[in-house]
Amino acid sequence: MHLAYPAVLSALLFCTGLYGVLARRNAILVLMSVELMLNAVNLNLVAFDVWLSRAAEETLHSGQALTLFTIAIAAAEIGIGLAIVLAVHRNHGTSDIDKLRDTAEGHEPDAPDTDTPATGTATEKAEATA
Repeated sequence: MHLAYPAVLSALLFCTGLYGVLARRNAILVLMSVELMLNAVNLNLVAFDVWLSRAAEETLHSGQALTLFTIAIAAAEIGIGLAIVLAVHRNHGTSDIDKLRDTAEGHEPDAPDTDTPATGTATEKAEATA
């Protein structure tokens, strides 16, 4: 088998995952796109490992070992990422990335300013209470 077949498939998977990360607004779909990108890297690691081991007659299989580490790290990443997304969804009621970005800046888009008094100035309030 030629090296071009898995390399082209890996490039297509990676580009699909990159499009998903850049275009999606749902946090769970972004996490799924990151997993797709990691799987494209895993496919490249295994394909190049098989290709290099045939050329060099070595039995180290370091690409496959790196793939196992990548899968373990990806499983931990998706577990922690889903826990964070679920906690944010419980607190804010949405997993939309744009809405979460607005709340992270510390202000609501329709919230009134707290620096200015709601009714009149301080002297008007003092005259009203006197």
